[in-house]
Amino acid sequence: MKVGLLSLGCPKNLVDGEVMLGIARDAGHEITSDADAADVLVVNTCAFIDSAKQESVDAILEMAGRKRDGHCKRLVVTGCLAERYRDELKREIPEIDAVLGTGEVPQILSALGGRHSTTGDRGGKVMPLTFHTKAPKPDGIESRARGAEPQATNAERRAPDASPPTYIYDADTPRLLTTPSHYAYVKVAEGCDYTCAFCIIPTLRGSYRSRTEDSIVNEARMLAERGVRELLLISQDTTFFGIDRGERGALARLLRRLNGIDGLAWIRLLYLYPTTITDDVLDAMADCEKVCRYIDLPLQHASAAVLKRMRRPGNRHTYDRLLSRIRDRVPGVTLRTTLIVGFPGETDADFNELESFVADTRFDHVGVFTYSHEEGTRAYAHEDDVPAAVKQRRRNAIMSRQKRIVAKAQKVRVGSEALVLIDGPSKEHDLVMQGRLEGQAPDIDAIVYLTDCDPEIYRPGDLVRTRIVGARGYDLLAAPLG
Repeated sequence: MKVGLLSLGCPKNLVDGEVMLGIARDAGHEITSDADAADVLVVNTCAFIDSAKQESVDAILEMAGRKRDGHCKRLVVTGCLAERYRDELKREIPEIDAVLGTGEVPQILSALGGRHSTTGDRGGKVMPLTFHTKAPKPDGIESRARGAEPQATNAERRAPDASPPTYIYDADTPRLLTTPSHYAYVKVAEGCDYTCAFCIIPTLRGSYRSRTEDSIVNEARMLAERGVRELLLISQDTTFFGIDRGERGALARLLRRLNGIDGLAWIRLLYLYPTTITDDVLDAMADCEKVCRYIDLPLQHASAAVLKRMRRPGNRHTYDRLLSRIRDRVPGVTLRTTLIVGFPGETDADFNELESFVADTRFDHVGVFTYSHEEGTRAYAHEDDVPAAVKQRRRNAIMSRQKRIVAKAQKVRVGSEALVLIDGPSKEHDLVMQGRLEGQAPDIDAIVYLTDCDPEIYRPGDLVRTRIVGARGYDLLAAPLG
């Protein structure tokens, strides 16, 4: 059969989708990026916050409409929303033929139905289906959406004592990349052992479980042989890698081993946790030429009172010391963080402390979420007492301040030389390519526009020496040298 996949949410979810595509491809199914041509549509969902749940519900309803119109024969829903609202999804959207939770990735073949062979091609690549959230929904389906995420009863949600997901893929698992061919995400672990008050992920993904170093190195070698230039190592807390197995220092050893793989140019760490960033990891980052000097550190807040209610470690003082240690041990490091505003009980004084922290720290990249009151989290017991308008105003204030910080930093960059990894042609002009600096991760950070570039000379995955010639908002303008 022809199988089309739409994967929503984070890169960790994307890897699950790529594994499902690989399993389907190995079994003899054809993978298509044309939703109208698919016999089976798979929607791989996210359920982290309200907006993500709504996007997932909209996508399911859109694909259900395609099935009702006869464009496909089966509809499969997978991922975090499926794990969280399994029974209600099947009841409310009868077009769904199968639902797979986060630990049921290998069961994708039975969910697809139909005949399949036992051998197939492990290579190749497919881009995911494009879903337009504003597309009109067929009559009857829109009425079931009610403009909100599913509202499951306690009996329908996965019970706290139910068996948590335990699955994680390895180097031998079939996988079909959906990212551009020159970079790929590698999930080094699955699940989470933390109990952050705002987060539902441990319930949906299970306990933290690391892959072995050999498995990751073997996968990295195979990806490099296929032309991948940048590896992005991901998990819920990448710096916790190996600790669950009693392997202290495992991440630093892994980085040094990956640094020796021919073909790779950049190795990037995403999702680090403030209490597990050890000196040996920082030293490996400073020593290894291929490991990006890039720290993605979701701190969430700076007020000790808010952090305590969030069940997060640290305070403004400990964060200042941590960031100073990082900058001392990794000269030239790029710092990214994400923050939450409007957590229950956040006062004006709490927010002012956060804003001061951002102003003083001068992060290179900042993302800000407004707090989402999620059932199933510890924070749900608190009153969601910060008005939505106040949350948005606080978010805007942080982002406005960060924009001014970036603007000053951009002026300093102009005239300097920098290596840029080419991602491909810009949609804006035939002679403009776009790429990234070592301090820019795909999809979440700004980009670099390269002018006067011949696409016949510069290809995706090339590392090009450039001179920064200007800035446009968060993005930079550069010209190739030589």
